[in-house]
This record gives sequence, structure tokens and C-alpha cells, in this order.
Amino acid sequence: MASTWQKTQEFYNWVLESGDPRTDPWPLVHSPLPVTLIFAFYLFVVALGPFYMRKRKPLQLRGLLIAYNVAMMTLSSYMFYEFLVTSILDDYSYLCQPVDYSQSELGMRMARVCWWFFFSKVIELLDTIFFILRKKQEQVTFLHVYHHGTMLFNWWSGVKYVPGGQAFFIGMLNSFVHIFMYGYYALASLGPQMNRYLWWKRYLTIMQLCQFVAIAVHSSYNLFTECPFPDGFNTAVFLYILSLIALFLHFYYQTYTRGKKEKLT
Repeated sequence: MASTWQKTQEFYNWVLESGDPRTDPWPLVHSPLPVTLIFAFYLFVVALGPFYMRKRKPLQLRGLLIAYNVAMMTLSSYMFYEFLVTSILDDYSYLCQPVDYSQSELGMRMARVCWWFFFSKVIELLDTIFFILRKKQEQVTFLHVYHHGTMLFNWWSGVKYVPGGQAFFIGMLNSFVHIFMYGYYALASLGPQMNRYLWWKRYLTIMQLCQFVAIAVHSSYNLFTECPFPDGFNTAVFLYILSLIALFLHFYYQTYTRGKKEKLT
């Protein structure tokens, strides 16, 4: 007789072939085509946007940026609350948590906040567009484009196949960090007079790095234990997070270590 763990793995295999039937009809989930087209348009803007703005004055967008950053900070707060409260109410394990594919209230609540988290990654592509329109091209680095683009596809697959379970930890931590990140951007968008209050940018980067390390530990742990959550997803998350750790460490060194040394010489 098959064990409960084996039966769960068989069920996961079935879901990974067809997708979660609960989230499949939700916007942008059924097919990868919509997000692929969005990403293609994003790359088109990244490539040609600077050329379009070359002979134009940078747009200020102050009011729009304030509204956008406050809205994203609010959305991040909502998602963090939903991830945290739903995981507590459903007695989630931080060591091994399978996906609840049922139509239960808490199962659907977790799936919904996972969809909102995925959709927030679509909205966050506007970060890049705003940089280009303001002619802040130095902000549109490989790290920036890589992070924004890959998160879009990562969370499409998450909502399509595993909306909840182990994935909740990633969404919860990232939402928490983004509360502070968009709070920082909101302050910066108020104007140069706020610079005195923006001394903590370095610690925001450290917070992001701590987030990635925590996610790497969380995902790798289950590669060595019997947990009814797809190893393929844990492996993909672990390798992806390693790439982000490497890129953010390089950014940290270039911005805060090397840059500081050059100022002293």
C-alpha cells in the first residue's frame, strides 16, 4: 500500500502536468503567453526607451511616483498581512508545508494572496519604465532587469502549479522587505529635501540579502528531507536565489564598499 507521502507526490505530479484547477481560470494564469508578451514588451521598452528619451527632457513624475510608491507600499503591507495571518490560521509549518489544493476558505485565501503577489510583479515592471522616463538609465542595470523579469515568470509558475505551501515563505518575506523598499522610494520621490532621511539605503540592501539567505536555507532544507512539496520547485528556487545573492553582493560591493574606498582616495 502506498504511503501518504507517495500519494501526495503522485497528486503533485498530476497538478504539475495540468496546473491547479482553482487558479487556472484567474487572470494571466491559464497560459504563459500573456506574461511572455508582457515580458517581451518590457524588454522592448528597456531596449528602445533610452533612444526615445535621448533628445527629450526627463519627466519629473513627482505626483505619480508618490502615488505609485505609496500604493505599492500599501499592497505589500496587505500581502504580508495575508501571508502571515493565513499561515498562522492554517497552522503552516516553516520546515515542511505542502500546498492545500482544497476549496477550503484558508486554502483559497492563500491561493488568492499568491495571485496578488504574482500580479504585483507585473505592476513592478513600471519601476523600470519610470526610470527610463526620468532618464535615470544608470538605475536600469542587468540586476534590475534580471530580477524584475525572472520574478514575473517564477511567480506565474508558482500560482499556476503551487499557490501556497512552501512558496508562502518567499511571498511573505519579499512582501515584508518591499514595505520598506517602497517606503524608501516614496520618501525619495518627495524631493531632495528628504535626502537627510534616506541614510538607510545600505541597510535596505542588507535586508534584501538577509531575505535571500533565509529563502535559500528554507528551500534547500527540504531537498534533504521527505517533504510532500515538489523537489523541482525547491531546487529551482534555491539556484535562483543563489544567483540573486551573487548579484546583490556584487551590487553591495560596488556601491558601498568600493565606492566608499574611491571617495577616500
